[in-house]
Amino acid sequence: MDAPRLDRLTALLEGLSPKVTLTSKADGFSLHIIKAGTSELPSDSFSATQLDALSLLVCPAEHALQNSLEADQRCLMSFDVVFDGPMGPSFLAELSRPISIGMRDADPSLVQVMTLIANEMQATRCGQPLFINHAGDILLISLMRHMTSQPQQESGLFFALSDPRIAKSLVAMHAKPAHPWTLETLANLAGMSRTSFANYFKDVMQVSPGKYLENLRLAIARQLVQTGIGLKQIAARTGYASPSTLSRALGRSVLEA
Repeated sequence: MDAPRLDRLTALLEGLSPKVTLTSKADGFSLHIIKAGTSELPSDSFSATQLDALSLLVCPAEHALQNSLEADQRCLMSFDVVFDGPMGPSFLAELSRPISIGMRDADPSLVQVMTLIANEMQATRCGQPLFINHAGDILLISLMRHMTSQPQQESGLFFALSDPRIAKSLVAMHAKPAHPWTLETLANLAGMSRTSFANYFKDVMQVSPGKYLENLRLAIARQLVQTGIGLKQIAARTGYASPSTLSRALGRSVLEA
């Protein structure tokens, strides 16, 4: 029997709870569909050659779009992305600078959704605003697939997700943060020795596996506290032995911030 396919993004997306809207100057980051050249959109479907003129520009919230456009480029459409989930800050840390992705070398799913949006923009159609908003959600997922298959840095979350060994441990922690994970069980998931796994994980993620799990649990706990749920329930849902243990951990995290 074939081994189940590793889903690198579903648990992460659940921890991000993204909201994608047409640009309204949000505090997350922006996705800009950029077109090069002076020709107008074609009247029929986009061809592969015409798609080469399109690129996706990913910008941090504080970055001005005009600073990243070339003289022959213009923005066709923009989306804002904000995260309501506890893993939002970790994702945003991956986007400290603008990233431009050309369609010639993009992940196939990103090319497909860019084609879909480009074709939709050629004429005004019934239900178009809702269509475009939902297309923005798909665009975000396709972007994350691209960043996982072609990480922009040699460390960090998406570089880790591009390596099946580390990805297995990350997905497991995100999927079951309350589970009593140990270095040994995480190393076994990765198919590595404890020492090799611990060293490689820290090189890639800049923190130890134990610290990453602690940060994940605290991020979830902090968000749950804001909902008014009691510490006893939160401790059970985040893997802390007791409400007092959780309270002390939350207090330390405030002091360290």
